[in-house]
Amino acid sequence: MFNEDTIAFIGCGNMGEAMVRGLLTQKTIAPERIIASDPRPERGVELEARYGIRTTRSNAEAAEAGQIVVLAIKPQVLARAVPDLRGRLRRRDLVLSIMAGIPIRQIADALAHAAVARAMPNTPGQIGQGISVWTATPEVSDVQRAQAQKILMSLGTEIPVDEESFLDMATALSGTGPAYVFLVMEAMIDAGVHMGFSRRMAKELVLKTMLGSVQYAAQSDAHEAELRNQVTSPAGTTAAALYQLEKGGLRTVISRGVWAAYERSIALGSGEKKDRL
Repeated sequence: MFNEDTIAFIGCGNMGEAMVRGLLTQKTIAPERIIASDPRPERGVELEARYGIRTTRSNAEAAEAGQIVVLAIKPQVLARAVPDLRGRLRRRDLVLSIMAGIPIRQIADALAHAAVARAMPNTPGQIGQGISVWTATPEVSDVQRAQAQKILMSLGTEIPVDEESFLDMATALSGTGPAYVFLVMEAMIDAGVHMGFSRRMAKELVLKTMLGSVQYAAQSDAHEAELRNQVTSPAGTTAAALYQLEKGGLRTVISRGVWAAYERSIALGSGEKKDRL
């Protein structure tokens, strides 16, 4: 798959480390063929000890060593990283960006490099249970597409798309999605504590309920509404709860939240900045 290629991670925070861990766990590549750059020397020592990979404080050194360069930095760091990377890439190299909101064209222009793939992963990728939506420029070869796919599989499931616009949608739905789930989880746990459960017990009940419900839905061919109806007896407790949730506009609020995230993703991609309050 990777032959003698080296993967260079520009930045190795949570998602970058998750990729490294996944690739090594799946024995996709040997640790000596991974190099990661990070400005903090203590982070480099930590990664070397934990995974046996090479590290450096120099983005330029990492980019020159890698035939596949993963941009795992924060979007706001890109401008500072560009001078280190521009001119360091060879024509045959692949750039894979997991930066949120930065369009492919902006990356390609900044680096003066045409072979660019862009992905939108999410935080469950840190335990190998994520999902990534990704696309690539026409200059990315079939071999490079397969390599990008394999790297993203280290985080979980991957879905290739033909149009980059789908990444803004994925940002709103799956990229930001875990936050919606955590908020509902938090509200349910707080309600359990309010009723009289200890926080530990309320958390266990909610986590197991959510995990079991997701796994049940994943194994069922039934529509979500049908699954909900299976739990809802006439004039029962579930019916009473759902009445209040619908009355409070839960469905509409969630839809509006997803749409707001989608609009914000588009705005960030166009370079629009939001004033801080």
